[in-house]
Amino acid sequence: MCQGGEEAEDLVSRRAGRTPKPGGQPQRLPALRVIATEIQGPEDVVADAEGTLYTGGADGTVWRLALSTSGAGRAVAVAHTGGRPLGLEPTADGRLLVCDAPRGLLRVDPRDGSVEVLAGEAGGEPLRFCSNVAAAADGTLYFSVSSRRYGLEDWMGDILEHTGTGQLWRLRPGGEPEVLLDGLHFANGVALAEDESFVVVAETGAYRLRRLWLSGARSGRCDSLVRDLPGFPDNISRGPGGVFWVALAGPREPGVDLLHRMPPQVRKAVWHGVKPFRPRPRRTVGVVALHSDGSRACALRRARSPYRMVTSVCRSGAFLIMGSVLESGLAVCALDV
Repeated sequence: MCQGGEEAEDLVSRRAGRTPKPGGQPQRLPALRVIATEIQGPEDVVADAEGTLYTGGADGTVWRLALSTSGAGRAVAVAHTGGRPLGLEPTADGRLLVCDAPRGLLRVDPRDGSVEVLAGEAGGEPLRFCSNVAAAADGTLYFSVSSRRYGLEDWMGDILEHTGTGQLWRLRPGGEPEVLLDGLHFANGVALAEDESFVVVAETGAYRLRRLWLSGARSGRCDSLVRDLPGFPDNISRGPGGVFWVALAGPREPGVDLLHRMPPQVRKAVWHGVKPFRPRPRRTVGVVALHSDGSRACALRRARSPYRMVTSVCRSGAFLIMGSVLESGLAVCALDV
């Protein structure tokens, strides 16, 4: 089991002077069109092999959408998890993996609405704040738990306190959940490389994507795919060519960076001070696309957007589709990069 802190960075990359950072200025994100406004808080949005979209709402409903050539889409409710769905992952058999914040890792069949709990606890402890999941070809599942101290309703507390209690888990077919990475700063989006040589998990509170090698000479080693992102990375999806699309839930906040350097008791006091007010996120939308070596394919940003706190992004055909844990509906734009 690897630790997720700074001390676990790959020494080979350091000595070679390679610190992957997404450089250059972002391009302007095209105008957004909001669809399916009946869906409240679609935290994650994913596309299956046929381009059909799935997302989950704050009321526990799992929705299916098909985009038209104009980018319009009509949502159909296909299941209800009984909790709060966050990250989703379509599987080859037509079912859907769902990370449900209070219930754990689920498997949903959109054809009949059935819901199966795959992992609700481990070692007698509930898997609270189950966040995102990726499935390997052999059926192995990799999923994140954002925090062991706070639940979804107090996610901001974990970011401000910088608890470092997030984890990356693995569930093999017929096996029991096991921790692969521990000590992560708000573990979030999860994605596999196209060749499944490594798995990536977003560390939202540390502005980076952690990489755990699964095969080859570096198997078992953890490092950073990219560090010093310009915002808080959230969900990750893999698009054509193995490109990772990463949603940035908000831009970097100098005040948060400063707070993270303060003693734990100061961070805790700040959280309890701002908790009653719950500051609104900035009206900035940002996404970044990364090649499998961590180099930047593109970065898109839009300021003064009415649609804010983008927590997920996926590419489907000529469109980018974005979800938000706060907003109603999905945001769609034509992709010309």
